[in-house]
Amino acid sequence: MPVTLKLATSLDGRIATASGESRWITGEAAREAVHRLRAEHDAVVVGIETALADDPELTVRLAGYSGPQPARVVLDSRQRLSPDSRLVKTARDVRTCVVATREPDPVLVAAGVRVLRVAAARANHPDLRDVVAALAGEGLTRLFVEGGGQVAASFLGGGLVDAIEWFRAPILLGAEGRPAVGPLAIAALAQARHFRRVETREVGDDLWERYARI
Repeated sequence: MPVTLKLATSLDGRIATASGESRWITGEAAREAVHRLRAEHDAVVVGIETALADDPELTVRLAGYSGPQPARVVLDSRQRLSPDSRLVKTARDVRTCVVATREPDPVLVAAGVRVLRVAAARANHPDLRDVVAALAGEGLTRLFVEGGGQVAASFLGGGLVDAIEWFRAPILLGAEGRPAVGPLAIAALAQARHFRRVETREVGDDLWERYARI
């Protein structure tokens, strides 16, 4: 199953300031490109921290777009997603899945959310290989992973990322900013994940770099 990781960062690889401010690091042209990429995938995947902090819609919002919406998938072991969130409120309009490690919350189910239970890995986080298998069982075979840093690190650390779509804004946030990729527990360069740059283009003031796994 192809898994694409999207990163939208500062030049120094930060996705937010230390306080969590992140809207908007990249410009309008880059955000439009992200919407086009969403339209090419079956599902958009985020972690629960991103869902709680941003209350996103995770839909394709392009002028004149009338194609299918990708499913929205939240990695949410303890099912903390609020019934008042945009994702839950629109779950009957756009397919919405929560991936958990416990029995489905009846409140989410009643709102139209599809709760998928998978095995727990470390720190009770969902086992990502089980997540990918569960989503494939739902017919979702092209995944677009949008964040945040810990989710990106988990997919990368598990060797599950096939491509990276990296949007880089011409700003610097410094070491106190929040990193796009969390800890990978890499002790030597030989352990690093390797990717090949396949394309670079300008989108407005930002740079769009595309990578494929080697």
